[in-house]
Amino acid sequence: MSAPRLLSLRRLAAVARKEFLHVLRDRRALGIAIVLPMIMLMIFGYALTLDLDRVPLAVLDQSRTPQSRELVARFEGSRYFSVVTRAADTREVETALSRGQAMLALVIPVDFGRRVAAERTTQVQVLADGSDANTTTLALAYAESIVRGYSQGILVEKVRRLTGSSPALPLELRVRAWFNTDMESKVFIVPGLIAVIMMLITALLTSLTIAREWETGTMEQLISTPVRGHELILGKLAPYFVIGMVDMLLSVLAGRFLFDVPIRGSLLLLFGVSAVFLVGALALGIFISTLAKTQLLASQAAFVATFLPAFLLSGFMFDIGNMPRPMQVVTYLIPARYFVTILRGLYLKGAGIPELWPECLLMVGFAILMLLLAFRTFKKRLD
Repeated sequence: MSAPRLLSLRRLAAVARKEFLHVLRDRRALGIAIVLPMIMLMIFGYALTLDLDRVPLAVLDQSRTPQSRELVARFEGSRYFSVVTRAADTREVETALSRGQAMLALVIPVDFGRRVAAERTTQVQVLADGSDANTTTLALAYAESIVRGYSQGILVEKVRRLTGSSPALPLELRVRAWFNTDMESKVFIVPGLIAVIMMLITALLTSLTIAREWETGTMEQLISTPVRGHELILGKLAPYFVIGMVDMLLSVLAGRFLFDVPIRGSLLLLFGVSAVFLVGALALGIFISTLAKTQLLASQAAFVATFLPAFLLSGFMFDIGNMPRPMQVVTYLIPARYFVTILRGLYLKGAGIPELWPECLLMVGFAILMLLLAFRTFKKRLD
């Protein structure tokens, strides 16, 4: 008498076919699987930006001289500032800042033109709304750069007038961005956004599968069949894996043609690593589903276990190096951290296996661990 096979492709295919039919007949599940990722990608892709352009600026020019107008013109000519208010007094400046009409205010004193013409040191004041500390810090840095450039121009003109020739600056800084040469935040955000969305959607989909069987009363029927626990899990994973790969393809196409984010690395490596990540995320959803017998509880647990950690602790939006040390340690447990690193390496740097192999190995380990946990937990449910 021959020993029973550990895995029957026939039984696995039967379970996969059943799950495929359920997804195709359930418009809500199909909408979550296909439409929701695209909606999230477009909303977050267009809404999230780290670029700082056209900062609203209020100007109080108390000097009203050619020198002060030149300084204001430098701010107006910069793409980083947009003059929204020309105040008549300090009260108008305070009103513009308190109402949020302006983020910065440039205050030029009455004796500014006279002191500049006399080649004497003078000061200008920049008032800032510090509610958003990060944005304000960047805006102040741009303002300081403009004022420094104006001051340097005065010194150069003075030397030229005294010597008859323009001086050569002793140090010239030439900046070149090695990756993301145009310094566009969307090129940095979109790859990480794909990782976060894939983590949420795939785990959310499979988190409902086992719980749905318990709620509809079909779990007892499945238990009575010859289908083994691991065959049931793999069969339920199969259709959602295909859907996940379709979502990944659509996300890559959307990133390329909607957001104009090119892929510099290997497409084969991109989809290969994505497949490994999807297996782990899908298995995580199954694992959650085996622990929760209701779809509501399973979906809530999947959201908490995937989206929040992936959004906050993966390095997608917040630099891990700036987090407190205990939180940095926690991020090593977030699989999206490694997928974000891989996607950004492929998109931005054209990296390959030699640069990304540690993250790739960790992704494989994550997939294996989640599958084993799902198998073990579901077997306990069958006992």
